[in-house]
Amino acid sequence: MKPGFFSRITRHCLLGLGLAGACVPALAHAEQADRLVIFDDDGFALAQWMVLKSPHVKVLGFATVSGDFWQKEATAYALRGLEIANKTDVPVVPGATYPLMNSEKLTERWEALYGKLIWKGAWMKKWVEKTNQPLPPYHPADIVPDLPWGNPKLKPSAENAASFMLRMVHQYPGQITIIESGPMTNLALAQKMDPQFASLAKELVYMGGSLNPQQKLNSPAAAQFAREFVNSPRREFNIRFDPEAASIVMHAPWKHILMVPVDPSTETEMSAEFVKDITQSDTPIARIMRKSANNFPLWDEIAAAVWLDPSLIRTSAELYVDVNTAFSAQYGDILSWMEGYQPGLDEQKEKVVLTVDVPRMKALIKELIAQP
Repeated sequence: MKPGFFSRITRHCLLGLGLAGACVPALAHAEQADRLVIFDDDGFALAQWMVLKSPHVKVLGFATVSGDFWQKEATAYALRGLEIANKTDVPVVPGATYPLMNSEKLTERWEALYGKLIWKGAWMKKWVEKTNQPLPPYHPADIVPDLPWGNPKLKPSAENAASFMLRMVHQYPGQITIIESGPMTNLALAQKMDPQFASLAKELVYMGGSLNPQQKLNSPAAAQFAREFVNSPRREFNIRFDPEAASIVMHAPWKHILMVPVDPSTETEMSAEFVKDITQSDTPIARIMRKSANNFPLWDEIAAAVWLDPSLIRTSAELYVDVNTAFSAQYGDILSWMEGYQPGLDEQKEKVVLTVDVPRMKALIKELIAQP
């Protein structure tokens, strides 16, 4: 979907009086062809707002899972995010609190054997090295701290995320995209509950995993981020938090899988300059985003953007992908093979995004934030 595409169609229909009759069926068809999507994530921010504000996209719901935050905190962020976007009719459906097998104690045991992890999400008590970032807000799973955006009044759905996603793919077979930008626990539970789950969805788009990221920007934040992958280029948090779930999902019979690994994100940064440029409009989301310059790469935003406009993908590869689930030094690392080299244990072929058109993606984000 090109930025401004639908607004240009509308403008031409209004100005081209002689073609007005011809425009009506096209617009009616576009309205009938809304793209259906469910977002599954361990937080809520710009990527979700991008999808919410995109024309001809219907968000069926937001599922939540533990990862960067505990599930209850992620749920609170999603509820508040919908209030800010004035989309309170979209359900927020709580999902898994804990990974299938991994745990905080197992992670600490792993670190004692194989070295410190840079980021552990909800299990993060302190930074290993000196950093400009504040201390992680470590707390128990059932505690929800006050949110910086204000606390939500909206309440979550009483349904659980796995059941919700199953119900939706049965209701709209072959029509729903699932965008996964957190650990895959909910997806794995849904697949185990009903082996038809993946095959009934239209596609899976996920941000997770890593192949061989390289530093592309010269900022201090980019240099600090790049150090994470110098010695462990295949390790990424979303997959590492629940490797067993990710492996289950990657063996499921999806019609199409689009993987957005860390690799393309090294050309991006949520810098003060970037934030200032994309928030020139005066919308509620723009006002919130003006305070969001954290200098992190645009991980989830890339996944949302390339789903909204696949032409933003500059280079990609077709690979079979899995996850190392052995409790070894490579636990949670991505495994990948070209055609013919995979083990043949139902690994699925994935389209892996390697680079994206960053200027055009920035323009798309800016346009979506400015939507009333």
